[in-house]
Amino acid sequence: MSDTGTRVMWMRGGTSKGGYFLAEDLPTNIAERDALLLRIMGSPDPRQIDGMGGANPLTSKVAIVKKSARQGVDVDYLFLQVFVDKPVVTDQQNCGNILAGVGPFAIERGLVEAQDGTTDVRIFMENTEQIATASVATPAGRVTYDGVARIDGVPGTSAAMPIVFEDTAGSSCGALLPTGNAVDIVHGVPVTLIDNGMPCVILDAADFGISGQETPAELEANETLKARLEHIRLTVGPMMNLGDVAKSSVPKMTLVSAAANGGAISTRSFIPHRCHDAIGVLAAVSVASACLLPEGPARKYAVAGEGRARSMSVEHPTGEFTVIATLDEAGALVSAGVLRTARKLMDGQAY
Repeated sequence: MSDTGTRVMWMRGGTSKGGYFLAEDLPTNIAERDALLLRIMGSPDPRQIDGMGGANPLTSKVAIVKKSARQGVDVDYLFLQVFVDKPVVTDQQNCGNILAGVGPFAIERGLVEAQDGTTDVRIFMENTEQIATASVATPAGRVTYDGVARIDGVPGTSAAMPIVFEDTAGSSCGALLPTGNAVDIVHGVPVTLIDNGMPCVILDAADFGISGQETPAELEANETLKARLEHIRLTVGPMMNLGDVAKSSVPKMTLVSAAANGGAISTRSFIPHRCHDAIGVLAAVSVASACLLPEGPARKYAVAGEGRARSMSVEHPTGEFTVIATLDEAGALVSAGVLRTARKLMDGQAY
């Protein structure tokens, strides 16, 4: 890190927030890069008082972006989760919320030329080696963050940004269902182990003696519940081809129950040790995919609709997340799209 600091744009992407860096502005040595990012975020410290982090996993995130050399792709995006209270920086998961800021960031930094109206940015997600296309509002050839789109978990309105994911099944685990089963029994509990962009363990809230409508604070105070979830998580890591997950942020643990507000299903997600106030983009895609399986905890409650195009509202503690799923004639998931928003918060130097 030089005396002049490190160039960064701080952005809200979806329901997360973090630093967006050009790859060329960071050290190429991974250990040096991670040390710099820990310093910028203020980790490890539960308040991250000496850095830019917001003392929450959802506000301690990083996007590293560069122009892509891949045919038909505009930029490459690497997501890094910077732990709050541990000196850990990991690339073991993707983040579809931070992804929402990648398109506008790439245009603002001159990696992609803006069109008049809307600019599609094709993004290669390095963590999972998959492609997403973000449609960024660019009236008169300039990025705008102003609009009328609302997403739960974010106050106010912003410009709508549809994102369509391609070939996300098995992005981390090698298969949509890494064990080949819609249901596995782990420590006496039926679970669905699924990866459609985010490795998730889907569990029936009722199997843990809860309704699934509790607040995140109530669930975080339930030490017995958290211990059982972690016991299951550590067991399923190898089953999901993720290996030892003791120090990993995946898989996510998602408790499901019947929708309370007219949606497809209700969720409470641990990410993996804190209960999410909402739900991650790709976790919502994985949950919606579980709703389409012939059996399992999600299928038990899901109102999944009919036809080859399904709009599924995944409810979470602060609202809902709509996933648009496209199925082929055999009923297999072809693609999933979501609506996100983003906002530029700061552009400058971090020290």
